[in-house]
Amino acid sequence: MATAKYTRNKDGYFSAKVWDGTYTDGGRKHRKTIRSKKSSKDLENQVKAFERDVEERKAVKQTDITFWDYSKMWKKVYKSQTEANTRAMYDNIVDKHFKALEGVKLQDISRIHLQIMLNNAKDKKRTQQQIVMTYKQVLKAAVEEQLFPANVMDDIFKHIEPVKYKPEEKRALTPEEVKAVFAADLNDQDKALLYILYGCGLRREEALALTRFNVNLTKKEISVTRAFEYTKGQAKEKGTKSENGYRQVPIPDKVFPAVEKFIKSTNRTNLFTMRTGQPMSKSSYDKAWGRIRKALSKVLKEETDLTAHAFRHNYCSNLCYQIPTISIKKIAQLMGDTEKVVLDVYNHMILEKEDAAKAVNQAFKSGT
Repeated sequence: MATAKYTRNKDGYFSAKVWDGTYTDGGRKHRKTIRSKKSSKDLENQVKAFERDVEERKAVKQTDITFWDYSKMWKKVYKSQTEANTRAMYDNIVDKHFKALEGVKLQDISRIHLQIMLNNAKDKKRTQQQIVMTYKQVLKAAVEEQLFPANVMDDIFKHIEPVKYKPEEKRALTPEEVKAVFAADLNDQDKALLYILYGCGLRREEALALTRFNVNLTKKEISVTRAFEYTKGQAKEKGTKSENGYRQVPIPDKVFPAVEKFIKSTNRTNLFTMRTGQPMSKSSYDKAWGRIRKALSKVLKEETDLTAHAFRHNYCSNLCYQIPTISIKKIAQLMGDTEKVVLDVYNHMILEKEDAAKAVNQAFKSGT
């Protein structure tokens, strides 16, 4: 005689806890209790039927909403407060790439739909990476709202090949480019902007938001307290990128005279402005950077594609070469980043400076 799979409880019921295809807030599988008063076999049949429902996506709230409509709603609810560049990325992924699934119901979504979008963006690895990331975020939200089964979501990403994307390798400025920075013929405002980017390593949006009150000429120091983002081309104040972004940065002697001269020559509160005195718009910044690049190219005798961010990378690279005179912790503070970010991006430079044999010999030099 076959042994019963389930035992009757004291209350007279047979019971089992079965995963319903969703997760708790803590990330554990959420289980539903199924009971039968008839027999162990009846409960076993109920469990199998429920597991089939989970497998066939029936154990979730039923809805006819399409994946694209749900994605647009998700973007509006959860991503409306993100930075302008981040919102623009989600707009591109949802409004352009997810639109390919316009008629597909949310609860019919599967791996093939993700693969279709990846195929459509086959020559753009970074875009593919963003598609996968956003697809996962949307489905995760649907799972949390019990509109999509977690087991199906797990299967989708378990069988999708990871997108291999390697960002363009960053580099420090060449000696010729450094010379061009100080030889370029620029007006006082453009020169001050370039020198602050070069000598202080600020993000572009941090530099453009500087006021005369952020610069202490006596201490030769800049206080970074805010940044700009561009909404429809106009500057809008925001906080720094993170809590680490609030910081004091020394102004190097090499660039200080030009910065001091510019600040003393202007009576405007904002340092980098249009002719009207208003903060630079996106188009006015593009024109200013175009002038800077043109002046650098003239000295270099060839076109340069240097961006504002290239100067930030150059700043950190140069600081990394000063280790151990300066610590990684201090470099991270000056950059407005975490130590992890600095190590992830610049560790190869730090390793270049290491001399294991010399360090070992020095450590045991006094031994007999």
